[in-house]
Amino acid sequence: MGQAGFDEALWAFGRGTGVMALVVLTVAVVAGIVARSGRVIVLPRAGMAVFHRGAALTAVGLVAGHVASLLADPWAQLRLVDVVVPFGGAYRPMWVGFGTVAVDLLAAVTVSGLLRHRIGPHVFRAVHWATYALWPVALIHALGAGTDVFRPWLAAVLVACAVAVVAAAGWRISRGFTEIGVAAGQVAR
Repeated sequence: MGQAGFDEALWAFGRGTGVMALVVLTVAVVAGIVARSGRVIVLPRAGMAVFHRGAALTAVGLVAGHVASLLADPWAQLRLVDVVVPFGGAYRPMWVGFGTVAVDLLAAVTVSGLLRHRIGPHVFRAVHWATYALWPVALIHALGAGTDVFRPWLAAVLVACAVAVVAAAGWRISRGFTEIGVAAGQVAR
């Protein structure tokens, strides 16, 4: 494989990991909402919490692969500073900037999740609420920075992700959503 083939492979890997990161992040968000409800929908609460964490960490890995491949790809023109500081890049600065904001939020949520027992439940929960900003910012990034956004398959994936998160978030803020605590009979709102 020549340099052009390698560069094309990097670009394809970057696009693919970006799409998969959004899909798995969608699964993590929905699973987190279901786990918080305490209802047994697919798995018991503890199992759903483990599934949520696994999906979230998988999304982090996919985002890392997405960013690393685009840093190595000469066509993407992504610099290390663009991964941390939003809206200053050479390639589609506004849309890539939304990706940077999503990465920054993802880093904060991930670190708070990993340090959950050290920072306490109140700080963890406050930071974790950033996920409700992270997901739509990542979707906006995909809509503006993605080169396949007008292809029917990607449109279908993005619509399915949006429907899943909007439905779960709508349930989360509805009157019918009640958090059922770990202790028997404990109910929180």
